[in-house]
Amino acid sequence: MPDPRAFVSFDFDNDQTSKTLFAGQAKSDSPTPFTVQDWSSKSSLPQATWEATIAKKIAATNMCIVLVGRNLKTAGGVAKEVAMAHEADVPVFGVYVDGAGTTSILPAGLQRNRTMAWNWKLIAAAVDQMMGEGKNA
Repeated sequence: MPDPRAFVSFDFDNDQTSKTLFAGQAKSDSPTPFTVQDWSSKSSLPQATWEATIAKKIAATNMCIVLVGRNLKTAGGVAKEVAMAHEADVPVFGVYVDGAGTTSILPAGLQRNRTMAWNWKLIAAAVDQMMGEGKNA
C-alpha cells in the first residue's frame, strides 16, 4: 500500500500537542503497516488565504483524520475542514484525544460510528477502509 496522504484536522487552539504526537506516532511509532503524511497546516493562516489553501490540501489527500478533543465544539475551522473533505469526496474519520470520548460533541459531518479511541489497530483498520473510498484511493 502506498503511504496514505492524510489531512489531520484538529482544534488549533487546544489540541496542538495531541496533533504533534499523533502525526509523529503515525510516522514512526505506530504498530501499523503504514505511515501517514501529515498535510495539515503547520501554522495559523490569515482567514483570507486559509480556506483556499486548506481546501487544496484536503483535495490532494486520501483521507481526513479529525482529532476530537474536549474543546472541539469551539473550533469552527474543524467543521469547515470536514465540509471541505466531503465536498472533495475525501473520506473522514475521527480519533478521540485529550480525554474526549463517546459523549464529546462532534463537528457536523463527522459520524460517531467513524470516530474511535486512539488505538493504532483501530486506526489502521480505518485507514485501510478509507484507502478504498474516495476519489484519491
